[in-house]
Amino acid sequence: MDIDKLFKVPRLPTSSKRKMPDNPTPEMLKKMRLDASSNGDSKGSATDVDMPESSSAPRRQSRRATVEDGDDTMVDTSFAPGNDADYFVEEDEEGRFYGGGLTSEQKQILSIFESAEGEGTTEDPEGISITSIRRTLLKFERAVNKNQDQRSKYPDDPSKFIDSEADLDSALKSLLSLAQSPVLAYPELVRSGSVSLLIGLLSHENADIVIDVVDVIHELTDEDVGNELEDEEEQQEAQVALKTLIEALLENSILELLVDNLSRLNETEESDRQGVFHILGVFENMLGFNPDLSLILVSKTKMMNWLLNRVQSKTHDENRGYSAELLSILLQNNAVNRQDFAKKDGVEIALNVLSQFRRRDPVDADETEFMENLFDALCSALAEPEVKSFFLASEGVDLMLLMMKEKLQSKSRAIKTLDYAMSGAAGTVICANFVEVFGLKTLFAAFMGKSSKKSKSNTPTATSEDTSHILGIISSLFSNTPSDSPDRIRLLAKFVENNYEKADKLLEVRENAHNRLKGVDAEIEAEKKETLADGGEIESEDEDMFYLRRLEGGLFTLQTVDYILAWVVMEDDGIRGHVTQMLERKNQSLKDFVSTLQIYRDNLDADTQSNDAATDHSPEDGALSQKEILQHLIDFLHGCS
Repeated sequence: MDIDKLFKVPRLPTSSKRKMPDNPTPEMLKKMRLDASSNGDSKGSATDVDMPESSSAPRRQSRRATVEDGDDTMVDTSFAPGNDADYFVEEDEEGRFYGGGLTSEQKQILSIFESAEGEGTTEDPEGISITSIRRTLLKFERAVNKNQDQRSKYPDDPSKFIDSEADLDSALKSLLSLAQSPVLAYPELVRSGSVSLLIGLLSHENADIVIDVVDVIHELTDEDVGNELEDEEEQQEAQVALKTLIEALLENSILELLVDNLSRLNETEESDRQGVFHILGVFENMLGFNPDLSLILVSKTKMMNWLLNRVQSKTHDENRGYSAELLSILLQNNAVNRQDFAKKDGVEIALNVLSQFRRRDPVDADETEFMENLFDALCSALAEPEVKSFFLASEGVDLMLLMMKEKLQSKSRAIKTLDYAMSGAAGTVICANFVEVFGLKTLFAAFMGKSSKKSKSNTPTATSEDTSHILGIISSLFSNTPSDSPDRIRLLAKFVENNYEKADKLLEVRENAHNRLKGVDAEIEAEKKETLADGGEIESEDEDMFYLRRLEGGLFTLQTVDYILAWVVMEDDGIRGHVTQMLERKNQSLKDFVSTLQIYRDNLDADTQSNDAATDHSPEDGALSQKEILQHLIDFLHGCS
C-alpha cells in the first residue's frame, strides 16, 4: 500500500464549483451549502477539498450533512460523534460547528431540569418595579386562595388539590426576590395584606409549605437587607422598611407560631432540619434588629423550654449549636430571662452538658463555639444574685475546679465562670464553698502557671484573659471572706508561702499593666492637646470615653492588683515588709497604690466593669459596701510611712 498516495491531497477538479480561497472568511462559510446528492456534483461543497479520492466516494457523499434552514428532516445524525443530536445544528457566531455532546434523549432530560429550575423565579432584581411586585403578590394571593378552596372542597382527596399546592409552592418561592428591593417591596407587602396571608400559612397542613414560608421570612428579615445599596440614605430607607415589616409580622403573632412549629418539625428529615435552622435564624434576625424582643420571646412562648431541651441532645449538629447561641443572646442583657432560665433548671442543664468537656476538647470548631456559647449563657445568668444559689446547689464550683485542673479548652471558660459566680456580695457563700473544696490550691497554681507540684519556674504563665479573671476571683475572696476567719487565714497564707512568690507575681502583673497604661495615657494626652489646639473643647462624654480606654488599656488590671495588694499588706506585716522592699527597688512606695484606688472609688458607680464579670456592690446584712472598703484601704495606705 502506498501511504503517500493515500494521504495525498487530490487535484481540484475544474468545474463550475465555487472555489474556496486559502483563508475563507466566516461570512463565506455561512453562505456555503452542502448538498446531500450522491453524484458528488453539489454546489459549494466544502468537504470536497478535504476528502481523498477513492472508490467509496459516492457512499461518503451520501452521508454529507446539508445545512438547510427550516428542514430538520434532511439532517442525518447517524454518524455524529456520540450520537450528538446537535452536532450538525449548533453553530457559534463565526459559523463553527461544535455540538453539545448530548444525545436526543439526554437533551430532553436536560430540558426538563432546566424548565423545573426556572419555576418560581422572577425578573432580575435590578428590574424590579412596583408593578412587578404587585403582580408577584397578586399571584401569591391567588395561589393561597385557590389552595384553601381546593383543600376545603376535597379534604380527603389530595389528588384534587395537589396542583394548587404546587402553584402555592412556586408563588412562595417568587417572594424571595422581594428582599432585593426592600424599600419598594416591604411597604407594599404590608399594605396589600400579604403579610397576614403569609403568616397564616404557618398553620398549613403541609409541613413543606410551612418550611417554604419560614424560608421566605428568614430571607426577608435578614440583617443584611439593604446593605448592598451604595447610597447611605437608601440604606436608611431599607432599615425603615424592614422595621415596618417586622412590626407587621409581630402584629400577626409570628413569634408564637414559629415556636409552635419547632415541635412540629421532625429533624430526622433534612428539609425539616433546615426549617428548624431557618426558624432560629428568623429569631436571631429579629433580636438583632430589636433586642427588646428577647423578653417577649421568652415570656410569651415556650422558647426557653425548647432551647434547654435542644442543647441536651446527645449528638451535636448545627441546630444544637444554633440553640446554644440563641440561648446566650436571650440571656445577654435581660435579667428577667436570666431568672426564668434558672427557674427552669437552666443552670443544672448547662452544667450537665458542659461536664462532657471536662475530660475532652470539642471535636471541631462548631462544637467549640457551642461550648463557648453555653459558658457565656451560664456567665450571663450568674450576673443575677438569685442565680448564684442555683449554681452552688448544682455543685458548679466543683465542676469548674475539675476543669481548671485539666489542660483543655474548658479551663479558661471555667475560670471566667467562677469569676462571675464569686463576684459581688451575693457571691459570699460561693467564696466560702470555694475555699472549703480546696479551690485555693488550684487557683494559685493557675495564677503562677503551675499545673502540678513538679512544675518548674519556667512553666508558661496563664493568658492575659485568664489572669484578669483570676485576679477577679482573688479580689472577690478578699471582699467576701470574713476577717479573722479560718478561710481568711488560709487565703493570706498563700501569699506568704514560698518566700512571698504570689506577692512578687502580683507586683510583676502590676508593672506590666502600669507600662501599658502609660502608653494609653500618652495617646490620650496627645489627642487632648490636638483638640484644644484646634479650638475644640473636652466634653464630659469625651472624658468618659477616655476613662473606658484607660480601663481597657491596663487601668482595670492595675486597680484590681492594687486592691489585692492593699488588703495583704494591711493584714500581714511580713507581706507588707516584703512588698515595701520590692517597691523601693523601683523608687516606689505603698502610697503609689492610693491614686489608683481613688480613681477606682470615684468611678465605682459609673464604672462599666470592663472585665466580663458583673459585680454587685450592694451590702448585705450590714456588710461594708465596696466603696467603704476602698476608703478604709486608702486611709490605711495614707498612714503608711
